[in-house]
Amino acid sequence: MQLHHILFIAVVVTVLLYDFTNGFHDAADMIATAIASFSMRPSVAIALVGFFTFLGPLVVGLAVADTIGTFVDIKDVSVTMAQSVVIAALLAAVSYNLMTWYFGLPSSSSNSLAGGLVGAGLITVGSSHINWGVEALIQGELVGLMKVVVGLLFSPFFAFLIGFLVLKLFLFVFKRFTIKIKPFFVVTQYFSVAWLGFSHGANDAQKGMAIIGMMLLASGYTQNFFVPLWAILACTGAITLGTIFGGWNIIKTLGFGIYKIRLIDSVANQLGSALVNTIATSIGAPTSTTQVVTSTLLGNGAARNPRRVNWNVAKNIIIGWIFNIPTSILLGAGYAYMLQRIL
Repeated sequence: MQLHHILFIAVVVTVLLYDFTNGFHDAADMIATAIASFSMRPSVAIALVGFFTFLGPLVVGLAVADTIGTFVDIKDVSVTMAQSVVIAALLAAVSYNLMTWYFGLPSSSSNSLAGGLVGAGLITVGSSHINWGVEALIQGELVGLMKVVVGLLFSPFFAFLIGFLVLKLFLFVFKRFTIKIKPFFVVTQYFSVAWLGFSHGANDAQKGMAIIGMMLLASGYTQNFFVPLWAILACTGAITLGTIFGGWNIIKTLGFGIYKIRLIDSVANQLGSALVNTIATSIGAPTSTTQVVTSTLLGNGAARNPRRVNWNVAKNIIIGWIFNIPTSILLGAGYAYMLQRIL
């Protein structure tokens, strides 16, 4: 078996590992508020999120995969160089995922992958092969890396605002209702958890598919970027499996470490997060469900009572986000350099 065939198989396996770690990172975020509000059993929340995560990419399409898979141009480079870019980016993303999971911090798998691609691309093929999208942005278009940056960096601010507004609206509308309204929110939470899982699958699951599409192109199996059905099913299955396992350290940090969450807060968080993910997916912009859910929760807490929010925990999470992309760029560059030396 030739080397590029072996590397292709290795990449597919690594993509599935990446999607698995992505799944247990984001599953923890998605179900943390439902568990913290004691309104849904963990097993039910995980099953619901897992099922709708699986459906997301099968129903919505692959706009996000097209964005991620085409901002580093690997069509006109050697097979070894192209494969090095893809493998190094994956290793960078998985490494950062595992580090932050160990410390119980919600991190962005999407930022890790994007940073890894940039670092590996710069070292291996040079900046001319990266579609920065700056000129198009000046003309009012979002393409290439700028679409990734806008989706990943601006979505937390948008999510904070949405979280603040949704909970304020809930508190205003339901302020005169008694405890008898609780069954309404219990039922609504099943819908909100399902929508959040669906929006997660429709956006986050596509990043692993994009990598497989890039690797097919890099290995000469396709002439243009393309994601086959088997890759869609494999990546969706891996991220769903990760979702089923969950990340309980992250659930503890997000669900119990920021502020005391009630049922109405949980529903507001899930609806707000799902809305942000859905809007981003509709324009093909990648988001991080981790960042979106956490930012929405901080907005919920600010709407409830800013003084009750543990801003120290929030600060630690945000510091992890700030270092996410730079660290992933360095990791991607380092892995790319090592792969070039080896291959």
